[in-house]
Amino acid sequence: MNVTRGKQRAVTRSVAQPKRSDLVAEEIKRLMTAKNLLPGDRLPRETELQEMFNVSKSTVREALKSLEVQGLIRVTTGPSGGGMAVEVPLDRAFQLMQNYLFFKEVSIDDIYQARKLLEPELAASAVPHLTDAQFEALERNIKECDPLRDPEADQFSQRQEDMTFHDILAAASPNPFLRFMCEMINQMLRQLTVYDNQMPMREQQHFGASNVEYHRRLLAAARARDADTVRTLMHEHMQDAQASVRRLHGRLHGRLILDSEMSRRAIASRARRLARKAERD
Repeated sequence: MNVTRGKQRAVTRSVAQPKRSDLVAEEIKRLMTAKNLLPGDRLPRETELQEMFNVSKSTVREALKSLEVQGLIRVTTGPSGGGMAVEVPLDRAFQLMQNYLFFKEVSIDDIYQARKLLEPELAASAVPHLTDAQFEALERNIKECDPLRDPEADQFSQRQEDMTFHDILAAASPNPFLRFMCEMINQMLRQLTVYDNQMPMREQQHFGASNVEYHRRLLAAARARDADTVRTLMHEHMQDAQASVRRLHGRLHGRLILDSEMSRRAIASRARRLARKAERD
């Protein structure tokens, strides 16, 4: 009996023992923290990391690949290649969050319960910090999402683009954690919301028109630097949006986000930014 228990403990220790590459990845994280590396700063070369941790080239490369998957670094090849610190992309954080939520029962009402609490405070905090360029971006977004401007426009795409208005406000917030939480919620609604296709077009357009009207009022209050009015309007907007989503039978389509989808979204997002820049220029 004692021999069996001894074997079980040995097996448990063997299973729990981390891989050498994982240990090296942890040490590289400590190195990044100690050196206070910023996005764009380079890690030591692979050969230096080998000597530093007394491991093989393959172990170092596996450790770097693990950190790249986590979004902390980007690895390049060639004479000047190696690991470089990068800011974790929002899409990567969203993918990891969705992986966690995949096995949870999260409803769209759960999302709006959090959104009604967070979004008004985010918008109010952004008011003193909005720039002329951000005001112009908010104005353009309102025009792009107005269903009356183009009655034939794809209503679903416009509702996704509505989220950009809130992303612009988030970018102006001085609170990075509040900004992150609201951006995550925006991504969930943008990427995972599906609607009943049988709903009449007029109902969909009513949703869009209501969003646009609230966005216009929010923009006017923000230009006046009236944070209290912005807070109140945003709370009303969130309640109205939740009611519209319910009326349209909106729901969250729980699924795992694929890396290939992230790449396509990154390309599409980059294209939209370039298009907007070209319009401004």
